[in-house]
Amino acid sequence: MKLRQKFVFLVCISFVLYVSYKILEPEISGQSLQEQEQLEFRHLALKHNLKSQNPVNVENSSTHIKKEDVIQELIQKYRMDLSYPLNESPWRIASKWVTPREIIPESAPELGGILKALITRKIISADIGHKGTQLKMTLVLEGGQKVVFKPKRFERAHVIEGSPYSGEDRHNGEIAAFHLSRILELRRTPVAVGRMIDLNEEIKQIGRIRLLETFFNRDENTCFYGKCLYCHGPETGVCAKGSVLEGTLVLWLPEHYTLKLHKHPWARTYKEGKAAKWETDEDYCFKVTQMDLFREGPRLMDIIDTAVFDFLIGNADRHHYETFEKYNNSMIIMLDNGKSFGNPRVDEISILAPLYQCCSIRRKTWLRLLVLQDGILSEVLEVTLTQDPLNNIDPILTTLHLQALDRRLKIILDHVQQCFHKYGPNKVLIQNR
Repeated sequence: MKLRQKFVFLVCISFVLYVSYKILEPEISGQSLQEQEQLEFRHLALKHNLKSQNPVNVENSSTHIKKEDVIQELIQKYRMDLSYPLNESPWRIASKWVTPREIIPESAPELGGILKALITRKIISADIGHKGTQLKMTLVLEGGQKVVFKPKRFERAHVIEGSPYSGEDRHNGEIAAFHLSRILELRRTPVAVGRMIDLNEEIKQIGRIRLLETFFNRDENTCFYGKCLYCHGPETGVCAKGSVLEGTLVLWLPEHYTLKLHKHPWARTYKEGKAAKWETDEDYCFKVTQMDLFREGPRLMDIIDTAVFDFLIGNADRHHYETFEKYNNSMIIMLDNGKSFGNPRVDEISILAPLYQCCSIRRKTWLRLLVLQDGILSEVLEVTLTQDPLNNIDPILTTLHLQALDRRLKIILDHVQQCFHKYGPNKVLIQNR
C-alpha cells in the first residue's frame, strides 16, 4: 500500500513540474534565445576576421564586438576594386559565376572590373525592351553581352504615393537591390550598375528602326517612349537632359539557362476590393506546404528569403517569380526590382506574409539579419553604393530610404521573435533547405 502511495505521489509531483515547465517555457526560451542571438552575433562577426578580436574559443568569450568593427569589416568585404585586372572577357567571367543556386559567388574580386566594363564598353546595338510592362531598352555591348537599360524617371527624393505597387520603375532601385542582395548573402539578383547614355551619339546611330520610331524631341531634349504594356506614345516617354540620359544597366543572365515562370503563391489580385486567398485564409501556408513543390526542397525557403528581401526594399510587385528550368533545386531569381524604394515612410507588412504566416525562416538568413541590425545594414550599404563606378549618380538612395531599411529589418526580427514565442526556435529556424 505504501509503495502505491509513493508511486501516486511521484506521478503527481511529475505532473506539477511538467505543467510548471510548460507555463514558464516561453520565458525560458526567450532568455536562451537572447543569449543565443548574442553568441551567434559574436560568432558571425568574428567570422569576418575582425583584427581587434581573438576568434579562439568564441563560445566561451564574453568579449563585446564593437559595431564599428563589424561595419568596417563588412565594408571591406564588399568593396569593389574597379582596377582589378581581368584575365579573360568580363562577360565570360560573369557567365561562369552563375549556378542554379547563385548569380554571383561570395568572393567575386572581379566584380569591380566587370562593372567598369559595363559603363565603358561601346554599345553596338539597341532595340526595344524585352517584354514587360515598363519602359526599357535592350542593348548589346562590345563583346556580345546583352544588357537591359532602365531609364531614370524620378529624382531620388521623389516619393511614390498610392498602392504598394504604384508608379513606374525606379532605375536606382535595381542598383541598390543588387548590392543589398550581396550584403544579405542571398546573391540571387542580376548585376546592375548606373550608366549615362548619349541617345544621339550612342543609340541613334545603331538602334533598330522599331526603337528609333519612338524617339521624339521635347524642349530641346531627346526623348523616347519605346514599346511595352504601359508605353502609349510621347505622354509615357522619358526625356534626357539634352541628349544624355541616366539609367541602369542590368546584366543579362547566360542564355544557356532557360527561365521558367511561376505564379507566386502569395500574389496579389491587383483588383481593388478583391482579396487574394492568402489575405483571408489563416491556414493558407499549411495548404501551400501540401503541394509537392513546397513540401520539400528549397522553394518555400526561397520564397521566404525573397519576402524578407522585398520587404526591405519595399517591393510589393512580386506577382510571378522565375527559376532556372531543368533544375529542381533552382533558386528563385530575384529579377526586376524596379518597383523598390518608392515610399520610405510606408512599411508594407503584407509583403512579409510568407514569413509570418509560415513562421519559418532559414537559420542562416536569420543569423545574417542579426549581424546587420542596429544600423549596420544602412551604413554598409550606403558606403557600398558610393563605390558604383558611375559616381556622378551618387547618392543612389536617400537618407530616408537608408533609415527605412534599418526600421524594416527590426520589424522582420520582431516577427521572427513572435514566431519563436509561438513555436520555439527549433521549429521556426530551418537548417538544411
